[in-house]
Amino acid sequence: MNEMIVCRVCPNNCTIEEGQRGLCKIRGNVGGRNVDLNYGEITSLALDPIEKKPLMFFHPGSNILSLGSFGCNLNCSFCQNHSISMSDGTDLQTVKLTPEQVVQKAEELIPYNNIGIAFTYNEPTVGYEFVLDTEKLAKERGLKTVVVTNGCINPEIFKKITQTTDAFNIDLKGLNIYPSIRGDFETVLKNIETAIKAGAHVEVTLLTIPGVNDSEEEAEEIARRLSEIDPEIVLHLTRFFPQYKMTDRPPTPIDTLKRNREAALRH
Repeated sequence: MNEMIVCRVCPNNCTIEEGQRGLCKIRGNVGGRNVDLNYGEITSLALDPIEKKPLMFFHPGSNILSLGSFGCNLNCSFCQNHSISMSDGTDLQTVKLTPEQVVQKAEELIPYNNIGIAFTYNEPTVGYEFVLDTEKLAKERGLKTVVVTNGCINPEIFKKITQTTDAFNIDLKGLNIYPSIRGDFETVLKNIETAIKAGAHVEVTLLTIPGVNDSEEEAEEIARRLSEIDPEIVLHLTRFFPQYKMTDRPPTPIDTLKRNREAALRH
């Protein structure tokens, strides 16, 4: 008899049949157990400048070993990494790495100004088990840990991740877009607050998309909501370029970013 499970890792709370996967393409029902199906399956591995995460005020000038897998619990039509985030892994070449192997590689790169490990490129928190296992080992070795995330994960899971993560970049999508991308704005804000309270360094990114979330009023309101959590939170306003299913819009005008920066600075 097939046993259905309900995945409580993110706010989608998917009901998953035996042998099937949730919307994220990461969580699967294996024998009635909720399994992380991308555990250690690496699609991308690079030594990046820390500023590329982007983290501008966390060990600036350093590098960090950055890795990603496949899958994501959101379905943004403008995704910049859609080739891996929208995949279930069957159409990708992956390399299987253990947490020990990742940490060992990070240590080998210390002479190249590497400070630790960043989980990025796809959505790392939905496959949180690999993040936790690797970060715990990294912390024992004195390495820094970074998670680049959409922040749209159930708070109980996110709180676990904050215990082993030194810095987050959280990709806030906008005020009104979450219902269309199966996410939840208030969950993201709650998790930003949780990370701050846990003592992690937090920077937030808003990809500014023409006609979607590019109004001066939206930038000001997002800045206000963030300042209520912590007025020192860094907000990055980044430029949209046509990607994935959103190729009908032009790149974000630089003047829009300048205008919205001034609006955000009111808070």
